[in-house]
Amino acid sequence: MFKRYYFLISLVFCSFAYAGAQKEEQLSSNVQTSMQRSINDGQSPRLVFATPAEGEVWLAAMSARLAKRIPDEFIRRTLLTAIHYEASRAGLDPQLVLGLIHVESGFNRYALSVVGARGLMQVMPFWQRSIGSGTHNLFDMNTNLRYGCTILRHYLDMENGDYFRALGRYNGSLGRAEYPNLVYGAWKNYYAYADSGTKLAEK
Repeated sequence: MFKRYYFLISLVFCSFAYAGAQKEEQLSSNVQTSMQRSINDGQSPRLVFATPAEGEVWLAAMSARLAKRIPDEFIRRTLLTAIHYEASRAGLDPQLVLGLIHVESGFNRYALSVVGARGLMQVMPFWQRSIGSGTHNLFDMNTNLRYGCTILRHYLDMENGDYFRALGRYNGSLGRAEYPNLVYGAWKNYYAYADSGTKLAEK
């Protein structure tokens, strides 16, 4: 019993914790308002495809790739639907977001870094102050994805569409190649999809 308990605790706390290096920044009022509006949009997650059939093909393909990490099919498909929705509404490639989550938390929604970054996309709590609310639960799947995608979109806008630099900002290592290339490698090796249009050059 003790060994099982220790394993579960270790699983929760031993995450990659890359995004914990993010620095809190002063946001302009326009940017802050825009990000707050995005965070507080109450729409329910759904697949964003031209037809339901296309969505089902994508969902089946990604579900198969995550089967070992998330054995429960319902949880897997629910998570993938939320990822696709939040990435799409933020104007991000869902495959890239899958790669980021792979690196950040290994799809552990309860991951907690030593500096306090939380959940699937390892969101730092200071973002609650900046663009959300202290009542928001960053371990909640949909809330975490909403924050993470909104933050990455913000960094992408700051960097004029440069994913390499935006990912560097996301993890607090702007200008260094390690983290963007880790995300790129996870994306390319595990989650590449034929209809995915985003390009991220290795540097």
